[in-house]
Amino acid sequence: MNNWVDIVQDSSTGIELVNAHFKGFAYDPHFHSSYLIGVTEFGIQQFHCRKKLVNSHQGQVFMLEPEELHDGYAPDPLGFTYKMLHINQDWLKKSYEGLFTEPFELSIESTLNSDTQLANLVLATYNVIKSKEPQLMKDTCLDLLLEKLVNRHYLELRENSIQTLPDISLKIKDILNESLFNDLDLHTLSDLVGVDRFYINRVFRKAFNCSPHQYLIQLRLDKAKELLTYVFLIRVI
Repeated sequence: MNNWVDIVQDSSTGIELVNAHFKGFAYDPHFHSSYLIGVTEFGIQQFHCRKKLVNSHQGQVFMLEPEELHDGYAPDPLGFTYKMLHINQDWLKKSYEGLFTEPFELSIESTLNSDTQLANLVLATYNVIKSKEPQLMKDTCLDLLLEKLVNRHYLELRENSIQTLPDISLKIKDILNESLFNDLDLHTLSDLVGVDRFYINRVFRKAFNCSPHQYLIQLRLDKAKELLTYVFLIRVI
């Protein structure tokens, strides 16, 4: 397999999706103005960063902050393949405004992470954006990923601060039923119920054991079955 790179940019978030494969030498030392969060899907990805030699094996997550110098090399003859998100700093900071009452800047403690759940979230977010899935699904994946990247201490403080907020799960449910065929997004849903988008996912999942997006999909499936049954009966008559 020869070296190849596939790059796509999401128009609504500015996130750049990179899927690439390299053998031997990959790239010289360089840096990006965005956050890099990716998963090594095949082989071993080797790079220098923070004065260390890092070996990212299959299934591991690699993460870099903006302007961190790094290179790339494949120590194995078969090379390595990865999927990666380039996340704009300004977009990330604005997205975190709904999670914390004070300005928050993401700090990446380690360039390498072996958390399987985090790896699955990165790949799910990549695939949802690449496949141009409905906006609500994309928003949900991104929010889950952003929450996962935050230190648990900050999330615990956040959890304590939202205990006094009202249970708006039924209101969300009504809006979803009314928006059956609309491409609803979490920002619009947040404005309609008067709470931030991170709280929406949390309170709805607690009440109905699914995300707003999953609930909306089920509504659409039920409606499709109803319409198919109606068409079948009409033909029989």
